[in-house]
Amino acid sequence: MFRFRFFPRTEKFFDMFIEAARNIHQGARAFQQMLEDFQGTDEQWRAVEEYEHEGDKITHRILRTLHQTFITPVDREDIHKLTVALDDVIDLIEASAARMAMYRIGKPTPEALRLAGIIVRCTDQIVRGVTALPNFEYIQEHCIEINRLENEADEVSREAIAGLFMGEAPPIEVIKWKEIYETMETATDRCEDVANLLEEIALKHS
Repeated sequence: MFRFRFFPRTEKFFDMFIEAARNIHQGARAFQQMLEDFQGTDEQWRAVEEYEHEGDKITHRILRTLHQTFITPVDREDIHKLTVALDDVIDLIEASAARMAMYRIGKPTPEALRLAGIIVRCTDQIVRGVTALPNFEYIQEHCIEINRLENEADEVSREAIAGLFMGEAPPIEVIKWKEIYETMETATDRCEDVANLLEEIALKHS
């Protein structure tokens, strides 16, 4: 006989969010390691790509569970939005690594290394914020730090792009690095989106 799960273990969503957040942070660290020990090989990019693939699996699992669950711990729309936002972060991290591999850059710039470090710190705060989800009052400090880091990334990116047009780099190198910087900065924007969603959820349940 078919039995619909009216009273599921609601903490399963929080567990899957934590799994997604940790995967993002591990992907960010792999990307940072790629830059710090840059060899310009597809293998380094593929190592980052593996985390993007794992992120897709987690996303599908969360959404499938959402469709199969009648009662959820927070609003269904918030679960969906947070799931997509988390997936966007790892997508942008992988996209940054892919561009470096595709464009066959010689070596990472100091600005790229700074941005990679900011992404790692942002994703660490995402893990902390998502882990605090059952205790909504502890989320805000992590969201504030993510917002601060996003502002820092925006400043680094602006200065890096401005420097491209002030130097004597070949036009093709300017085009390559401008896109890489913008992609990396967009990754921090998506981290800020996650922070904003965490704050919204916290406010609804405070």
